[in-house]
Amino acid sequence: MTILVAYVPRPEGEAALDKGIDIAKRRNELLVVVNASPGGGKVDPSAVSVTDAEKVQGKLAQSGVNAEFKQLVRGKDAVEEIELLVESMNVSVLVIGLRKRSAVGKLIMGSVAHDLLMTVNCPVLAVKAGA
Repeated sequence: MTILVAYVPRPEGEAALDKGIDIAKRRNELLVVVNASPGGGKVDPSAVSVTDAEKVQGKLAQSGVNAEFKQLVRGKDAVEEIELLVESMNVSVLVIGLRKRSAVGKLIMGSVAHDLLMTVNCPVLAVKAGA
């Protein structure tokens, strides 16, 4: 089985990563951390930089768990990419981070977390960043 973490370079992404590491240690399962972005011409604040990727990989190496980091930039949005991973891997739980957003912000921008909760075919653990 695999623990899948949807990672973004923000506090909620760090919270999801930390929880994923914790669960992988307790269950002795593979941990896959994924950052997905459609790419293209526009800047995506959810995409990791080279520095962010190195930081995540360092944290995974220090954790002592069997883990890998994937950065996917293939023209698909994050929800699509994560759905494909859940379908192709034996995922026991998907860990996502949540952030507080206004009702108007959710209406205009949508919510990746909400879309994942409603569409993936595996248990989802939603964590919030510490105060």
